[in-house]
Amino acid sequence: MDKRFCIFDMDGTLVDSMSWWMGLSAEYLADQGIVPTPEELEPLRPMTMLEGAAYLLELYHLPGTPEAMVAGMEDMMDGHYRRDIPLKPGMAAYLAELADRGVQMCVATATAEPLARACLSRLGVDGRFTFILSCETLGVGKTRPDIYLEAARRFGAEPKDIAVFEDALYAAETAKKAGFYVVGVHEDAYGEDWPKLTALADEILFDGRNDV
Repeated sequence: MDKRFCIFDMDGTLVDSMSWWMGLSAEYLADQGIVPTPEELEPLRPMTMLEGAAYLLELYHLPGTPEAMVAGMEDMMDGHYRRDIPLKPGMAAYLAELADRGVQMCVATATAEPLARACLSRLGVDGRFTFILSCETLGVGKTRPDIYLEAARRFGAEPKDIAVFEDALYAAETAKKAGFYVVGVHEDAYGEDWPKLTALADEILFDGRNDV
């Protein structure tokens, strides 16, 4: 990877948090006495937290607002980000290598910015990144390229000169269509998509190594 600018997804790419996130909606709903089916939760995958909360409120006819539900779910995740969630294997060394080469890096995540910042700070890598962007702040998820294009604007660089690191196939597809160089990052939670991601990506990263 010889790009001078890099955009990193966080969950499943920088940090090993997908098991917590994938169980979060079910955990929240369990507190409401609801046991969701996998089919009911599947549409949440490409959504922001706010979009997902609106979907769940409508689906289960729950009281309250999407904003209130998001706040409750963020409270659940807050403890995990502050205590439990580790970096993905090999990622610390990979970030150090890029920093040594003078690569400018940022984070573009669907996770709320305060949670992302708290986690990366605890893990000691927040200083690697020039800025952190959240889909929650922009109000749109990664089915659209807004967050990548905003990062490119802040870098003052063209998409073709920027590498986007993503573990989720749909997000990688969005970045690729917008003209970015895509690095596919292996994530067990998306194992069924790995063949498609490797075919789509310009490069792949597995446990901090791209020579696999």
